[in-house]
Amino acid sequence: MPTETIAGTTVAVNDEGFFEHPEQWTPEMATELARQEGIGELTPKHWQVIEFMRKEYAEKGTGPTVRVLGKTSGVSVKELYQLFPKGPAKVAAKIAGIPKPRGCI
Repeated sequence: MPTETIAGTTVAVNDEGFFEHPEQWTPEMATELARQEGIGELTPKHWQVIEFMRKEYAEKGTGPTVRVLGKTSGVSVKELYQLFPKGPAKVAAKIAGIPKPRGCI
């Protein structure tokens, strides 16, 4: 199993760089992961999505799709694509330290 050092902590990741153990994630890691994804400073809207992703994963065992994010996170689909241009659900899940949501390529 590959590992990656993020914000000074070594974590287990899969071949695509998603956390194998979401409980290893810290908010400090989110900042570094966002930079790796080409996102500058995380705004309150970014954090709203990240926290929503983690909550959904904790409750349902999977991250939400873009459609669900747009309907229930309080951030519109249009805003999601502005915040996470390379793919909102996939990139937000990676930054949130959860596995890639079902249905993401």
